[in-house]
Amino acid sequence: MDLAVVIAIQVVYTVALLILISAGLAIVFGMMRVINLAHGEFMMVGGYATIVAVHAGVNIYVAMLIVAPLVVGILGLLVERLVIRFLYGRLIDTMLATWGLSLLLIGLATLIFGNTTTGISPPIAGFPIGDYQVNGYNLFIIVMTAVLVVAIYAVLSGTRWGLIARGTMQRADMASALGYSPDTVYMVTFFAGSALTGLAGGMLAPLVGLVPTAGANFIAKAFITVISGGASVIAGLLSSATLFGIVSEIFNFSVNSMVGEIALLVAAVILLRLMPQGITGRFFKGRM
Repeated sequence: MDLAVVIAIQVVYTVALLILISAGLAIVFGMMRVINLAHGEFMMVGGYATIVAVHAGVNIYVAMLIVAPLVVGILGLLVERLVIRFLYGRLIDTMLATWGLSLLLIGLATLIFGNTTTGISPPIAGFPIGDYQVNGYNLFIIVMTAVLVVAIYAVLSGTRWGLIARGTMQRADMASALGYSPDTVYMVTFFAGSALTGLAGGMLAPLVGLVPTAGANFIAKAFITVISGGASVIAGLLSSATLFGIVSEIFNFSVNSMVGEIALLVAAVILLRLMPQGITGRFFKGRM
């Protein structure tokens, strides 16, 4: 029974982790159709912002939940204003620009922090379940991810700005005719997606040893999760993360973590072969 509880917690944690690292990308790519190849580096910046803030005496929760999203959100705002705004509708150009940005951010981080591993301790201690030890910070990740999903859903479905953003992404000409500036909507949406990415990087800082190239560990999983989910932001994110989290943990516990990573990638390939439009392209149609 204890083992079953531990496995269940780990599965839910893996699902929550996939949602957390993919939420910002789901906004930027899922809504705006902008492929940000610097997504992993935005997470890396959020992690370093958290570590620097904690070392400067800032409370760790403030550093993770406020400083990191704000820093990366401002970075995203600058990138959108200076680069991305001129490349909307030019997919290849956007990919090349953000790929160059990712290399720039890695170089700057290496120059500032060095190519050594740094990190901070989790603020929540582990606790025993029978003969097993559970990481208490994992439960914090689960709870915060659930809050994040509810918040995104509430903003997109229950606020005027969310409705304007969704409408603009579908028909920018109609939004402009109604008096709304698509340029402003794109700017704010990119800022929000970047801030969510920074939040993910900040919350993961106590769990991983951070190096300037750490973003590469997350970008593939984030893109796989978002693309496999399909057009619906919330439903797609939840469905694909749940599927991949379960598949990954089945192989993690039955074989090892390396096989679990491979199983996740294989599951994504099979899923996209069977459902090229993603899960919500066949199921949950019309859901947000």
